[in-house]
Amino acid sequence: MDWLGTKDENSTVFVSFGSEYFLLKEDMEEVAFGLELSNVNFIWVARFPKGEEKNLEDALPKGFLERIGERGRVLDKFAPQPRILNHPSTGGFISHCGWNSAMESIDFGVPIVAMPMHLDQPMNARLIVELGVAVEIVRDDDGKIHREEIAETLKGVITGETGENLRAKVRDISKNLKSIRDKEMDAAAQELIQLCRNSNK
Repeated sequence: MDWLGTKDENSTVFVSFGSEYFLLKEDMEEVAFGLELSNVNFIWVARFPKGEEKNLEDALPKGFLERIGERGRVLDKFAPQPRILNHPSTGGFISHCGWNSAMESIDFGVPIVAMPMHLDQPMNARLIVELGVAVEIVRDDDGKIHREEIAETLKGVITGETGENLRAKVRDISKNLKSIRDKEMDAAAQELIQLCRNSNK
């Protein structure tokens, strides 16, 4: 969090694919090179299946950590996702589009760079792209991701006009959701107060 505090507003992308899905080695390489080519700041939570934990240096392309230097952080442990998404330096979230992650990102007003993998994630990705709060990393005809596509998409979200448009839209939706949630909470609180009053009679 201290490192994130040294970065400019909306200049950093958070990269996390949840706790249940893991990148194949070739996808991990493409993500790493995509982050490197993009020149944007990033925090990447690189997880491995239980029993298959790896040394980060071995799992990433040779020399990657040295080349990115202070521009990035790669973690192989828990990261406080809500705190990172809520930080003013965070300007994008590369996500697998699990529903919880998507909703957290929208709640904190952070645009999503969708990289769905399994089950409901492709449908979730399509929905949030249609909503105007995400862009999807386009895969090739064989379903592969490519570093150049990742880099260009990231640059557009963090430093380009695409990002400005996404941020405006996601902040608007976030504000509306919070307003609806507050009204629902007020109504629920009134119901509880009434219940308590009635039970004390």
